[in-house]
Amino acid sequence: MSTEKDNLPQAEGEENNKTTITPENEVDTTAETPQEPQADDVSNDDDKAISEIDESNAKDAEDEQSNDSIEMKAYEKMSLEELVDELEKLVKNEKIQAIKQHVYEIRKEFKSHFNTLVEEKKEEFLENGGNEIDFDYSNPLQKRFNEAYNHYKEKRNSHYNNLQKNLKENLAERQEIIEEIKGLLNVEENINTTYKHFKDLQDRWRNAGPIPRDKYNNTWNTYHHHVENFYDFLHLNRDLRDLDFKHNLEKKIKIIEHAEALAQEEDVNHAFRELQVLHKMWKEELGPVAKEYREDIWQRFKNATKAIHDKRQVYFNELDKIYEKNLEKKQEIIDNIKAISDTGATSHNGWQKSIKEVEALREAFFNAGKVPIKVNEATWAKFKDVVRTFNRKKNAFYKNLKKEQYKNLEKKRELVKIAEDNKDSEDFETTTPLMKKIQSDWKKIGHVPRKDSDKIWKQFKAACNHYFDKFHASRNKASEEELDNFNKKSELLQEIKGLKVADKETDLPVIKDYVEKWKALGNVPRNKRNIEKELNKTLDGFFKTLGLNPSEAELIKFDKKLEVLNNHQDSRHLDNERVFISKKIKEIKGEITQLENNLQFFTNVDDDNPLVKDVHKNIQKHKDELSLWKTKLQKIKKLY
Repeated sequence: MSTEKDNLPQAEGEENNKTTITPENEVDTTAETPQEPQADDVSNDDDKAISEIDESNAKDAEDEQSNDSIEMKAYEKMSLEELVDELEKLVKNEKIQAIKQHVYEIRKEFKSHFNTLVEEKKEEFLENGGNEIDFDYSNPLQKRFNEAYNHYKEKRNSHYNNLQKNLKENLAERQEIIEEIKGLLNVEENINTTYKHFKDLQDRWRNAGPIPRDKYNNTWNTYHHHVENFYDFLHLNRDLRDLDFKHNLEKKIKIIEHAEALAQEEDVNHAFRELQVLHKMWKEELGPVAKEYREDIWQRFKNATKAIHDKRQVYFNELDKIYEKNLEKKQEIIDNIKAISDTGATSHNGWQKSIKEVEALREAFFNAGKVPIKVNEATWAKFKDVVRTFNRKKNAFYKNLKKEQYKNLEKKRELVKIAEDNKDSEDFETTTPLMKKIQSDWKKIGHVPRKDSDKIWKQFKAACNHYFDKFHASRNKASEEELDNFNKKSELLQEIKGLKVADKETDLPVIKDYVEKWKALGNVPRNKRNIEKELNKTLDGFFKTLGLNPSEAELIKFDKKLEVLNNHQDSRHLDNERVFISKKIKEIKGEITQLENNLQFFTNVDDDNPLVKDVHKNIQKHKDELSLWKTKLQKIKKLY
């Protein structure tokens, strides 16, 4: 079946090429031979069936090679490159007169696609800050298309110029044949010689070639008229005339029988094409029959022709109903595409879903069949308009999305730079939180252009992996060292527990020396830190035995604690301790201030009053405690 646009009007005149001469616009200067009434004359306007056949044969006779059948492809589905390839192939390999409609369709689709592309490029140019007056766009495909199309026009013009020349020459040849047949009636020679001359003229007529369509019927009628006159002249030799009449009658009866059989065929288009051939044979190859048969056989042939014509009209009437239903389907499809376009989408997934829906509707449109020729062009224009509108909205969304993606790309490039700048850092306490943060930030940034996605992700991943591999290697090494420290501290703890203390002056330096050894051994694994509590418990027992000042004992243990905190990889532990001590100092100061304010309420009361003495004692206790915490804070500050 032909494609949707078989019924589109021609547009060959668009080029305004003055050198193009086609049979349709030719002005023939040859004098027209007057038409004479014939038995086979079909000039009656009411005889539509015969007129239709005559018109078709006249058109075909003008350029007998123009109706070669070449597949009409779905050019609307092709890309720009595919359209150019198809045009180049047709112009190179096919007869120029057979590809007129194909070239029109290809050119129309190419212009539509290319104009859309130019609009997109222009919008992109303006969005990037360009001035409209400076916009210029060229494409190698446009150059290829123009070269192929110009080649087509040259070949087409050459063909029709040659055809025009041939048509005129063939017309002159046929008119010369007619004049020679007319002259046979006045020749004084042997009738057999004259008859042979007549047969030679008939052969020349059959081989004379195509003539302009507007001269076809008149020329044939004139020829046929003079052929019948010649046969009337042959009454001097009835045998020759009757033999030809008999031959022509037999052939025309077979043509009639063939036409009557065609009237029974289901394929009405095939029957019509065959009927055209039969009419051409009737006119071009056969002469007249005896007068007593002429009207009867012609009427019989006309009846068979009318039967096929009527059947074809019924077929086209039914086809019109189908076309109307197809029109309803296509209008519904157009409305559905418009609805999808009007609704639009706000996400990539939403647009992808809409694209699939529109693609399915486009396919349904192309498969819906033909529509009435009077609305074919308008329907096609509506369809292309709604699809174009949808594509513009889709393209606008993805252009904005692309802008957002480029912004995301810049953000991710900044993170890549941070990762690469810090990948070799050995300040794990500072760098590890930073690297974890940029990994979290990376996940929050949206998509980047697909062409950059893999590359930038590999850069970021490589830098992060490089750092964390180094970090984990360091931690593994530290874990081994901490386990070794634990084993050594366990042995040292046993030594400390075995000490016998009794004298502060001699034994306290020994205890402090053991504490220094303990501090020098460094940190232990997190799950082994209870060993610190065991040491503190042991020391508390020693300090109690030696009667050591609680503050002094506390500072000895605090020095040991600071060493552990200072050796820890995460500086936050030391920071937390500093914040805790500062908070404690503030609380104690507040309590001292409150107690001193309370003393103001004791007026006219001696200092020996038990209640007053208790308040003074409590204040001194808090001051001593304050002094201890201040000492601890100074020790931490020295570490910073």
